Amino acid sequence: MEEEFKLNKKWTMGFLSLTTAFALVACNDQQGDQKKGEQAKTTEQQNTNSDHMNMDHSSSGEVPTGLQEAKNPTFKIGSKAIMHTNHMPGMEGAKATIVGAYDTTVYAVSYKPTDGGKEVKNHKWVIQQEIKDADNKKFVKGDEVTIEADHMKGMKGAKGTIESSKDTTVYMVDYTPTTGGKEMKNHKWVTEDELAEE
Repeated sequence: MEEEFKLNKKWTMGFLSLTTAFALVACNDQQGDQKKGEQAKTTEQQNTNSDHMNMDHSSSGEVPTGLQEAKNPTFKIGSKAIMHTNHMPGMEGAKATIVGAYDTTVYAVSYKPTDGGKEVKNHKWVIQQEIKDADNKKFVKGDEVTIEADHMKGMKGAKGTIESSKDTTVYMVDYTPTTGGKEMKNHKWVTEDELAEE
Protein backbone atom coordinates (compact mmCIF):
# COMPACT_ATOMS: atom_id res chain seq x y z
CA MET A 1 0.00 0.00 0.00
CA GLU A 2 2.86 2.33 0.96
CA GLU A 3 4.67 1.53 -2.29
CA GLU A 4 1.50 2.27 -4.28
CA PHE A 5 1.18 5.62 -2.47
CA LYS A 6 4.82 6.48 -3.27
CA LEU A 7 4.28 5.48 -6.91
CA ASN A 8 1.16 7.68 -7.15
CA LYS A 9 3.06 10.55 -5.50
CA LYS A 10 5.91 10.22 -8.01
CA TRP A 11 3.44 10.08 -10.90
CA THR A 12 1.61 13.18 -9.61
CA MET A 13 4.88 15.10 -9.15
CA GLY A 14 6.01 14.11 -12.64
CA PHE A 15 2.70 15.19 -14.14
CA LEU A 16 2.88 18.57 -12.33
CA SER A 17 6.46 19.11 -13.53
CA LEU A 18 5.45 18.32 -17.09
CA THR A 19 2.43 20.67 -16.88
CA THR A 20 4.63 23.48 -15.49
CA ALA A 21 7.15 22.95 -18.30
CA PHE A 22 4.40 23.20 -20.94
CA ALA A 23 3.04 26.36 -19.30
CA LEU A 24 6.50 27.96 -19.31
CA VAL A 25 7.04 27.07 -22.95
CA ALA A 26 3.64 28.51 -23.88
CA CYS A 27 4.39 31.68 -21.91
CA ASN A 28 7.78 32.06 -23.59
CA ASP A 29 6.20 31.51 -27.01
CA GLN A 30 3.60 34.20 -26.27
CA GLN A 31 6.30 36.63 -25.13
CA GLY A 32 8.33 35.75 -28.22
CA ASP A 33 5.34 36.47 -30.48
CA GLN A 34 4.76 39.78 -28.67
CA LYS A 35 8.44 40.75 -29.11
CA LYS A 36 8.31 39.80 -32.79
CA GLY A 37 5.22 41.98 -33.23
CA GLU A 38 6.92 44.92 -31.51
CA GLN A 39 10.09 44.43 -33.58
CA ALA A 40 8.05 44.30 -36.79
CA LYS A 41 6.26 47.53 -35.84
CA THR A 42 9.57 49.25 -35.05
CA THR A 43 11.09 48.04 -38.32
CA GLU A 44 8.06 49.29 -40.26
CA GLN A 45 8.38 52.74 -38.64
CA GLN A 46 12.11 52.82 -39.38
CA ASN A 47 11.49 51.84 -43.00
CA THR A 48 8.82 54.52 -43.35
CA ASN A 49 11.15 57.14 -41.94
CA SER A 50 14.09 56.01 -44.08
CA ASP A 51 11.87 56.20 -47.17
CA HIS A 52 11.39 59.88 -46.39
CA MET A 53 14.96 60.82 -45.56
CA ASN A 54 15.36 62.28 -49.06
CA MET A 55 12.24 64.40 -48.84
CA ASP A 56 12.79 68.09 -49.51
CA HIS A 57 11.72 69.40 -46.11
CA SER A 58 11.83 73.00 -47.33
CA SER A 59 10.43 74.45 -50.53
CA SER A 60 10.01 77.76 -52.32
CA GLY A 61 6.41 77.98 -51.18
CA GLU A 62 5.06 77.76 -54.71
CA VAL A 63 1.80 75.86 -55.02
CA PRO A 64 0.40 73.92 -58.00
CA THR A 65 -1.82 75.70 -60.50
CA GLY A 66 -5.51 75.49 -59.61
CA LEU A 67 -5.01 74.93 -55.88
CA GLN A 68 -7.61 76.98 -54.00
CA GLU A 69 -6.93 78.69 -50.69
CA ALA A 70 -9.18 77.48 -47.88
CA LYS A 71 -11.92 80.01 -47.14
CA ASN A 72 -12.29 79.19 -43.45
CA PRO A 73 -9.42 76.95 -42.29
CA THR A 74 -9.37 75.63 -38.73
CA PHE A 75 -5.78 76.82 -38.43
CA LYS A 76 -5.34 80.37 -39.68
CA ILE A 77 -2.26 81.55 -41.56
CA GLY A 78 0.30 82.76 -39.04
CA SER A 79 -1.12 80.66 -36.20
CA LYS A 80 0.76 77.93 -34.33
CA ALA A 81 -0.13 74.25 -34.10
CA ILE A 82 1.40 71.00 -32.87
CA MET A 83 1.99 68.28 -35.47
CA HIS A 84 0.91 64.73 -34.72
CA THR A 85 2.30 62.76 -37.62
CA ASN A 86 5.47 60.82 -38.36
CA HIS A 87 5.94 61.29 -42.10
CA MET A 88 9.57 61.99 -41.27
CA PRO A 89 11.79 61.92 -38.17
CA GLY A 90 11.28 64.98 -35.98
CA MET A 91 7.72 65.80 -37.05
CA GLU A 92 5.79 64.19 -34.20
CA GLY A 93 5.23 66.82 -31.51
CA ALA A 94 6.95 69.61 -33.43
CA LYS A 95 5.51 73.13 -33.26
CA ALA A 96 4.44 74.37 -36.69
CA THR A 97 3.64 77.82 -38.02
CA ILE A 98 0.88 77.81 -40.64
CA VAL A 99 2.00 79.52 -43.85
CA GLY A 100 -0.70 78.24 -46.23
CA ALA A 101 -4.09 76.51 -46.09
CA TYR A 102 -5.82 74.92 -49.09
CA ASP A 103 -8.93 72.84 -49.75
CA THR A 104 -8.26 69.79 -51.92
CA THR A 105 -8.19 66.00 -52.11
CA VAL A 106 -5.11 64.33 -50.66
CA TYR A 107 -3.75 60.92 -51.55
CA ALA A 108 -1.42 58.41 -49.96
CA VAL A 109 0.52 56.79 -52.81
CA SER A 110 3.03 54.01 -53.33
CA TYR A 111 5.46 54.54 -56.18
CA LYS A 112 8.74 53.45 -57.74
CA PRO A 113 11.20 56.39 -57.89
CA THR A 114 12.43 57.43 -61.34
CA ASP A 115 16.03 57.34 -60.09
CA GLY A 116 15.92 53.58 -59.53
CA GLY A 117 15.53 53.66 -55.75
CA LYS A 118 13.42 51.16 -53.84
CA GLU A 119 9.63 51.44 -53.90
CA VAL A 120 8.22 54.05 -51.51
CA LYS A 121 5.09 52.74 -49.82
CA ASN A 122 2.14 54.78 -48.63
CA HIS A 123 3.75 58.19 -49.07
CA LYS A 124 1.75 61.00 -47.44
CA TRP A 125 0.74 63.30 -49.05
CA VAL A 126 0.24 64.04 -52.74
CA ILE A 127 -2.62 66.39 -53.56
CA GLN A 128 -5.05 66.40 -56.48
CA GLN A 129 -3.17 69.18 -58.25
CA GLU A 130 0.11 67.20 -58.09
CA ILE A 131 -1.20 64.29 -60.19
CA LYS A 132 -0.79 64.44 -63.94
CA ASP A 133 -4.00 65.11 -65.92
CA ALA A 134 -6.07 64.82 -62.75
CA ASP A 135 -8.30 67.83 -63.42
CA ASN A 136 -11.42 67.17 -61.32
CA LYS A 137 -11.23 63.38 -61.52
CA LYS A 138 -11.23 61.73 -58.09
CA PHE A 139 -9.00 58.70 -57.74
CA VAL A 140 -9.69 55.65 -55.58
CA LYS A 141 -7.56 52.92 -54.02
CA GLY A 142 -5.76 50.92 -56.70
CA ASP A 143 -5.83 53.61 -59.41
CA GLU A 144 -2.53 54.11 -61.21
CA VAL A 145 -1.33 57.70 -61.59
CA THR A 146 1.69 59.75 -62.63
CA ILE A 147 3.00 61.99 -59.86
CA GLU A 148 4.05 65.55 -60.64
CA ALA A 149 5.04 66.50 -57.08
CA ASP A 150 8.73 66.86 -56.34
CA HIS A 151 8.75 66.30 -52.57
CA MET A 152 11.40 63.59 -52.76
CA LYS A 153 14.25 62.60 -55.03
CA GLY A 154 12.90 60.49 -57.91
CA MET A 155 9.28 61.41 -57.25
CA LYS A 156 8.47 63.75 -60.13
CA GLY A 157 7.25 61.73 -63.10
CA ALA A 158 7.04 58.49 -61.12
CA LYS A 159 4.23 56.01 -61.66
CA GLY A 160 2.23 55.50 -58.50
CA THR A 161 -0.70 53.58 -57.07
CA ILE A 162 -3.33 55.25 -54.91
CA GLU A 163 -3.51 53.73 -51.41
CA SER A 164 -6.12 56.04 -49.86
CA SER A 165 -7.74 59.45 -50.34
CA LYS A 166 -9.73 62.08 -48.49
CA ASP A 167 -11.11 65.56 -49.03
CA THR A 168 -9.65 67.92 -46.47
CA THR A 169 -7.76 71.12 -45.80
CA VAL A 170 -4.01 70.76 -46.27
CA TYR A 171 -1.45 73.06 -44.74
CA MET A 172 1.97 74.30 -45.72
CA VAL A 173 4.02 74.78 -42.55
CA ASP A 174 7.31 76.00 -41.15
CA TYR A 175 8.69 73.92 -38.29
CA THR A 176 11.85 72.91 -36.47
CA PRO A 177 12.24 69.12 -36.10
CA THR A 178 12.15 67.76 -32.55
CA THR A 179 15.30 65.82 -33.46
CA GLY A 180 17.17 69.12 -33.88
CA GLY A 181 18.55 70.83 -36.95
CA LYS A 182 17.48 73.82 -38.99
CA GLU A 183 13.95 75.12 -39.40
CA MET A 184 12.08 73.65 -42.34
CA LYS A 185 10.31 76.20 -44.52
CA ASN A 186 7.12 75.75 -46.53
CA HIS A 187 6.84 72.02 -45.90
CA LYS A 188 4.17 70.30 -48.01
CA TRP A 189 1.77 68.86 -46.79
CA VAL A 190 0.15 68.34 -43.41
CA THR A 191 -3.56 67.49 -43.21
CA GLU A 192 -5.98 69.09 -40.77
CA ASP A 193 -6.31 65.96 -38.63
CA GLU A 194 -2.53 65.84 -38.20
CA LEU A 195 -2.56 69.20 -36.40
CA ALA A 196 -3.68 70.19 -32.92
CA GLU A 197 -3.87 73.50 -31.10
CA GLU A 198 -0.95 74.36 -28.85
